[in-house]
Amino acid sequence: MNTTRRALALAMISACGLLASCTTTKVNTPTAVPAATPPGVRPPVAPGTAVLVPPAAPREFRAVWVSTVANIDWPSKSNLNATQQQAEAIAILDRAKSMNMNAIVLQVRPSADAIYPSAIEPWTEYLTGTQGTPPRPLYDPLAFWVAQAHARGLQLHAWFNPYRARQTAAKSPAAANHISRANPAVVKSYGKYLWMDPGEASASQQTLNVVLDVVRRYDIDGVHIDDYFYPYPIEPTGAAGEALALESSTGKSEVDFPDSPSWQKYLASGGKLDRASWRRQNVNQLIERLYAGIHHEKSWVLFGISPFGLGKPALRPKGIAGFSQYDKLYADAELWLQNGWLDYLSPQLYWAIGQKPQAYDVLLDYWIGQNGRQRHIWPGLFTSRIGAPTKDYPPAEIVQQIGVTRSRAGASGHVHFSMAALMENRKGISDQLKAGHYAGPALIPATPWLGKSVPGAPQVRAKREPHGVSLKLAPGTANAQYAIWTRYGDQWRFAVTPAATDNLLLTDDPQLGAPSAVFVNAVDRLGNESAPVAVMGK
Repeated sequence: MNTTRRALALAMISACGLLASCTTTKVNTPTAVPAATPPGVRPPVAPGTAVLVPPAAPREFRAVWVSTVANIDWPSKSNLNATQQQAEAIAILDRAKSMNMNAIVLQVRPSADAIYPSAIEPWTEYLTGTQGTPPRPLYDPLAFWVAQAHARGLQLHAWFNPYRARQTAAKSPAAANHISRANPAVVKSYGKYLWMDPGEASASQQTLNVVLDVVRRYDIDGVHIDDYFYPYPIEPTGAAGEALALESSTGKSEVDFPDSPSWQKYLASGGKLDRASWRRQNVNQLIERLYAGIHHEKSWVLFGISPFGLGKPALRPKGIAGFSQYDKLYADAELWLQNGWLDYLSPQLYWAIGQKPQAYDVLLDYWIGQNGRQRHIWPGLFTSRIGAPTKDYPPAEIVQQIGVTRSRAGASGHVHFSMAALMENRKGISDQLKAGHYAGPALIPATPWLGKSVPGAPQVRAKREPHGVSLKLAPGTANAQYAIWTRYGDQWRFAVTPAATDNLLLTDDPQLGAPSAVFVNAVDRLGNESAPVAVMGK
């Protein structure tokens, strides 16, 4: 996009706010974003259904990262008992639900440890203060999160750090079954970190085993890995590489990752790649194996990656500059998109629209342009910069970034980092989102490359009550949620509820009276919709 066109586009978004708010509509719901069911395209109508049909369901991935490392988001402290931890989890889920969000990305493996009982890795210290010690009273936090999220109609994506073995804020000794003690030869000390060497086959195999163990044992909706492949380079002084990368600055010198033993083994085996290409191959092989392994276990579980937001230097748009994950983290995100080794990409676009060398809208367009396999593009937003001590964002920056994302046909959602900003309602951001972009619920975009089968239509019976219409619901085949359109006068209103819901009351409107029509669609775990079931009120 040239400078003039970009300026005009941003001006229109700023003037209009929500993408659809520039036009008048009597549908009381956010405009459907481009997805598997484009705006104006209605699902098939069951035989005998009235000609009157509702709009297409709004579609948008509205997610938030919930960090457990260093107790950033949950639990707030490492010495809370199980009851307190559960209360905090419920508060987070209730806030997400009240804001009409639809997914949680929960960090389950902060540093080669676990927030759930595992035969492979120890309990994380961020639950109890001591690695290897379970919560008291004993419970399974991941099972709790999954059940409570699903009860609220929220997806739960399990977030894994693929290679980090020890985080700088760790305070307790490593447990006996932590990889740094159980298999120390594959763990390297790098600055203040301990890091699993991606060049060691047993290290990558452990990550694969951990992920597939969770996929098998828990009813998660997605697997998510972040940007920690090879570590961010540090200076000899130990300066944090992540901070330098985000500010698009580099130190005068960098400490190379100490993987000489695995590199020499590769050469001795006849390997021909140069060292940088070999490192990228190590990461690529894990990504490919994760994608295949996850879908072999459960075809409906999405695999998402949230890499650093800047692409390969050779492919970047004019004017974009900064840290190269391709050369420094050995992450070839463009290749993963090209080969379809993921279901969604959430590039961490942690810069303002007006920051020209890393402009949000230009970077978003870049990643959309790399997406030849039409995977989901759901960029990461740095919402926690609102109220930060330095480089503070105004809430309007995040609001506008969502507007920019909605204006692109190739992007259909976003992920906030992190939940703390939304729980604290920093500078009113949660209120602004609820009143604007999140004024109504939305379905998660469909994932047709994993399955296109239409779920069975639900059975629905309606009964007139004194103050509304009650629905008695029974699920059909492969029903995960119900999408419900209700007509009051000339307005359509949209709602989503889990398929576990047996009874639902649609209350009369104080001004418009009783519903005149109700349509219920079943939605499966991949976002496919059934034919609508028509229920007439009055």
